[in-house]
Amino acid sequence: MPDGSQKQYVLDTHRLRDPEQTLQIVKPFLKGMGITRVANLTGLDRIGLPTVMVARPNSRSVAVSLGKGLSLRAAEASGVMEAIESWHAERVQLPQRLARYAELTQEATVVDVTGLPRVTGGRFDPHSNMLWVLGRDLGANRACWVPLEMVDTDYTSAPVGGQAAFPRTTNGLASGNNVVEASCHAICELIERDATTLWHHRAGTPRLDPNSVDDPRCRQAIEMITAAGLEIGLWNTTSDIGIASFRCVVCEGGGQPGHIGIGDGCHPDRAIALLRSLTEAAQTRLTYISGARDDLDPEEFTDQAKMDRGRYVRDLIDDAAADQSFGDCPSFVTASFEEDLELLLQRLAAVGIPQVVTVDLSRPELDIAVIRAVIPGLEAPHDEPDYIPGPRARRIVEGLA
Repeated sequence: MPDGSQKQYVLDTHRLRDPEQTLQIVKPFLKGMGITRVANLTGLDRIGLPTVMVARPNSRSVAVSLGKGLSLRAAEASGVMEAIESWHAERVQLPQRLARYAELTQEATVVDVTGLPRVTGGRFDPHSNMLWVLGRDLGANRACWVPLEMVDTDYTSAPVGGQAAFPRTTNGLASGNNVVEASCHAICELIERDATTLWHHRAGTPRLDPNSVDDPRCRQAIEMITAAGLEIGLWNTTSDIGIASFRCVVCEGGGQPGHIGIGDGCHPDRAIALLRSLTEAAQTRLTYISGARDDLDPEEFTDQAKMDRGRYVRDLIDDAAADQSFGDCPSFVTASFEEDLELLLQRLAAVGIPQVVTVDLSRPELDIAVIRAVIPGLEAPHDEPDYIPGPRARRIVEGLA
């Protein structure tokens, strides 16, 4: 695993290695992880932004992962790494401890459970036993215990040793060429989901003017979408944390029926953040067109469901004026992941979120890092069926933010 954190690949994302190098490193391990196929879905749609699906039939979570990028190799690396992340999180091999929160806090550092997202019907009991897994508090630079049910993604059974009090999702799960790179991606995902949830609770936010986008990569993606006869809506969803976040929605032009696309992206570099939202919107549309994901409900493919989704996106675009400028979004372009990580920790601390815990799921035999980040205080994704608004969302709803 590379020791340095200098960025070597900065085309459609930031990485220590280019996609070809990453694919060569992981290729010998794919069979052992149950990855049987990497399929190019790009040609099933008319946009042309590279998208792939990665099949892992014996998965303990979802059996199909998706990947996207500006090149087919980048999309393949994206999809394969997502599948690898899930494989790691299904097989947590880290120190675990059965303990009561009220007692564990007396002798060890524990994640701030009061700031963790809760779920409908769940109740955390600090005086009942549950399993904890060992992570690291990055701000305090010390070991920190986290509820295992927030890290483990083996969905073939109820959370082992858990209380079903916290979300069991892949939110904050990311991979990279070393621990720092993977940590940055994991933290950005949590910031993105928090920002999108806060944006969802704000009514009538203006759109981003596509003509204000000056990055050539983003302009290329926008032009590919519009040249396909699709309409696009862009929003700057950046929260008070100040790390660039965007939402992109895509629908058929002229009110025609068809599949939609929705994508979100977050990154210190605003161009990368916007590009991620654009390519993810194209990926989401292809996910529906291909029917590839095994976690899609058949009801989502009825004519009524497609009409409802199309109307939702159409209304989002029509109800918001495009008078926001891309240049108004904050942007931090650094040369290393160490600088990115320091920035992310500083920005979170500035809004009263000092604890960032990472759980290192990496395996020594694989020259790839897998990290699960847990950040008390951030909102969970609003579109999860068991989502309960946290303090940040409630402040918006109550008109206090």
